[in-house]
Amino acid sequence: MPQASLQLNEAPTRDPVRQVADAIRRRVLEHTLTNNGGYLSQACSSAEILATLYLRVMRLGPSAAPRVPRPFAGVPSATNPRAFTGADYNGPRAPELDRFIFSPVHYALVLYSLLIELGRLGPDALDEFNQDGSTVELIGAEHSPGHEVTAGSLAQAISQAGGIALARRLRGETGRVWVFMSDGEFQEGQTWEAFAALAHHRIGNLGVYVDANAQQCDGPMASVMTVEPLAERLRAFGAEVHEVDGHDPDALAAPAESTAPRERPLVVIARTDPCRGLERLRERAPKLHYVRFKNGQEFNTYQALLADLREAAK
Repeated sequence: MPQASLQLNEAPTRDPVRQVADAIRRRVLEHTLTNNGGYLSQACSSAEILATLYLRVMRLGPSAAPRVPRPFAGVPSATNPRAFTGADYNGPRAPELDRFIFSPVHYALVLYSLLIELGRLGPDALDEFNQDGSTVELIGAEHSPGHEVTAGSLAQAISQAGGIALARRLRGETGRVWVFMSDGEFQEGQTWEAFAALAHHRIGNLGVYVDANAQQCDGPMASVMTVEPLAERLRAFGAEVHEVDGHDPDALAAPAESTAPRERPLVVIARTDPCRGLERLRERAPKLHYVRFKNGQEFNTYQALLADLREAAK
């Protein structure tokens, strides 16, 4: 008779990625309630992707930044030695360690919440969110926690990441460069120019995870400008492409597990649900990009939902 995997008095152990992902959604929902506004659907769709990147895919050192975010010190320049980036929250730079480039910077609240859950950022960091002089910005920039480059114009980051990856290869560094993108960025011409360059220069030390939630600021992707069939188009541009369930940590991590040298960029298209974990959001579809509560009744409904999520997490 096969041995039981659990003793009768043992509770099953939850996947750490799923635990962190659920905590991200709770934190972003709490923030949205407190501020009557937030990029809530982006937390629903991307939480497992980002948690998987940090917990299972990327090789990062411990945070080298203060738990209390530093105030804005000005833009980088030759005459401003005080300027900094938020990359220190992803650990120190080292030839063998990875670099993380965060592209859809309107997802910044999701990234801050992840950094808090992982202990890379202090639990009170969101108290400074969107305040004058703070680096904890609504739309992240190079100085915001977890960010390394300014990518406010969507699709800039993939081009910058390609340059970083090429420089790392020329220096003989073994660490990879990872990019998190949204599917809406594939409506930008710069994205396709970047992938053409990545293929031409055989940038195999770069990996891209795409939150394919089929939404953008003006509504469903298909009604604004479709990018499908996205996988086939990226393969035609020379990328190695995998399509996976964006809420399945094992499926998300699998394409990145191989350490064999690549000569093509890796792209993981993570098909996601912008209402995952918060079914009430479907009542707002297709207007999901930014959530503001319409009235007190709706606010109270989501307040009760947050209480239920907290209770379920105990």
